[in-house]
Amino acid sequence: MSFHDFSIDPRCLRLLDAQRITTPTPVQEQAIPVALDGSDILAVAQTGTGKTLAFVVPALTRLAAIGKRLRNAMLVLTPTRELAVQVHAVIEPLAKAVGLTSVSIYGGAGMARQEEALRRGRSIIVATPGRLLDHLSRGYLRFDRLHVLVLDEADRMLDMGFLPDVRRIIDTLPKERQTLLFS
Repeated sequence: MSFHDFSIDPRCLRLLDAQRITTPTPVQEQAIPVALDGSDILAVAQTGTGKTLAFVVPALTRLAAIGKRLRNAMLVLTPTRELAVQVHAVIEPLAKAVGLTSVSIYGGAGMARQEEALRRGRSIIVATPGRLLDHLSRGYLRFDRLHVLVLDEADRMLDMGFLPDVRRIIDTLPKERQTLLFS
């Protein structure tokens, strides 16, 4: 099997080919077609098995197909800033390839720069729950046009006590959305 066997945006495929990522891992093989259909997913796989691409590629394909400037269309929640940085590093080049923008939001970094990026608008936001709630409480961040919610390392977020924060965030999101949980 190859990534070319899926209905992935050709711009994503070109970037994957350039990075010599050609054969999907088992989690990608199972998750990508389901996510491309817009279904919700709960996926469990070991670290290092390609879970990030399993949600990023189909989500970006679906968002790119909408064809208009998107703002806050995808939210990826991660339990740590290190994971937020790592996930954003995967998302950013693929998002650029399909004409979308992204930003990572986490504690330990300046609020002003993050606020500026959020006010200008980004298609995709990768965030830790606490810092995202800080921005939401200031009133300039809305998710009324959110299409995709990803909870990455969902089990770790719950183990780390983020359940109340995650619930508060989810309460601000549209009910009609695709939800992808990866652990």
